[in-house]
Amino acid sequence: MNRWWIYQRERFPLAAHGPLIAAFSASAVSYSALLRGDGARPAAASLAVAFGVSLGSFALLRIADEFKDAEEDARYRPYRPVPRGLVTLRELGRLGGAIAVVQLALALPIGWPLVGLLAVTWTYFALMSVEFFARTWLKARPVVYLFSHMMIMPLIDWFATGCDWVRAGGGMPEGLFWFLAASFCNGVVLEIGRKIRAPEQEEKGVETYTFLWGRPVAVGSWLAAQAATLGCALEAAGRIGFLVPVAAVLGLLWLGAHALGWTFVRTARGRLGKAIEAYSGGWTLALYLMLGVVPLLLRPR
Repeated sequence: MNRWWIYQRERFPLAAHGPLIAAFSASAVSYSALLRGDGARPAAASLAVAFGVSLGSFALLRIADEFKDAEEDARYRPYRPVPRGLVTLRELGRLGGAIAVVQLALALPIGWPLVGLLAVTWTYFALMSVEFFARTWLKARPVVYLFSHMMIMPLIDWFATGCDWVRAGGGMPEGLFWFLAASFCNGVVLEIGRKIRAPEQEEKGVETYTFLWGRPVAVGSWLAAQAATLGCALEAAGRIGFLVPVAAVLGLLWLGAHALGWTFVRTARGRLGKAIEAYSGGWTLALYLMLGVVPLLLRPR
């Protein structure tokens, strides 16, 4: 067990990912309940299933990366768990299968429509795992690669919303599109944010966005993705009567991102590269809390 604890600490730290995934899943369930109106509130079971399956989905994405990047990791990153022999790909494959079984067991009691949403997520995940049968073509087009892989975010969120509206016995509530669009754009924020690095932090064989595009374009793209997320979030917030608070909180965070980003462009300090990744996580936490959890808690019973 100790080696699996080491693996999660290095490759999927629950202390860091857990709170974000909890906010992600709770927001989706809460937003769906808010859209249903009439004082609707999510069931505890819906929140639990959404969190469990979402956590499993993100763990599966990490496992898939281990398979996709195995050759490059062996060549350029021998310090990672798989190349150094801490765990094997076969063991990770078995773990992935077990996670899928648990996901199915969680979804089934709520209903077959929810299992259908899970199947959609699994199908897209399977296509991602084989790089849509176009690995070379996608690798040569970083933006297309980024967008194609971030589509998994709204699909996981779609499932999480289904934990509420499928259990409630109704159809998908109107207005979900902008929430799911915000999830997609925020996935881009996270992905770009984690691949912005100072020159001394760049690694051979790792195609960061600062390496591919340079610091100004990478940071500008990160800020543009935040702007797109903000726009979608405002549309989503308007549908639940929470526009002003969302605009205030995310607007201030976006201004803070500008200060951090352009300071990094000018100075390229290593700690600022790490700060951008951390800021992306904070932005994500604020986004999901403000779009679902907070307005639900503030709504009169």
